[in-house]
Amino acid sequence: MTKQITFLSILLPLLMQPFLAHAEIYKHVDAEGRVTYSNVKIKGAKKLDLEPADTSFGTDSSGEKKRAPQAKTPSPASFPKVDAGTQNQRDGKRKEILQAELESEKKALEEAKKAYDEGAQKPEVYQQKNADGTSKTFRNVAKFEEKMKALQDEVDAHQRNIDLLTKEINALN
Repeated sequence: MTKQITFLSILLPLLMQPFLAHAEIYKHVDAEGRVTYSNVKIKGAKKLDLEPADTSFGTDSSGEKKRAPQAKTPSPASFPKVDAGTQNQRDGKRKEILQAELESEKKALEEAKKAYDEGAQKPEVYQQKNADGTSKTFRNVAKFEEKMKALQDEVDAHQRNIDLLTKEINALN
């Protein structure tokens, strides 16, 4: 009998937990216009009626991916349309612009790689004077690594741009 009571005392709170998790939200605007949101009712506050958050992360209740919603209405007949010749002209011009950007990015990538190589050959150093008047040279490793990271980030950014431009140009073909 005590086992059953213990079991029920554990089971009952667990079953009630989803109902207790639902909280009411109140919005209060004071005389100075400050807005306060609370789960405790304040005099003059209005209860907000909110939909529960979507926690499905792109899947339905069975775990399958949701499909993108279909277009609800077609374009109206009066919607402006472009003839194929004009669209081909625009695509051609766009391709020229993308090609020019691609060439520019390739040059910038080469310059960034050159700057990276030059930076790698020039370590960051500082000199410290000794009490006897002599000085000693030390490497500043942290500053060198910071400089090299910035140079590598620039190389990576140009490479990403080249990849994206190439992908865009290939999509036009």
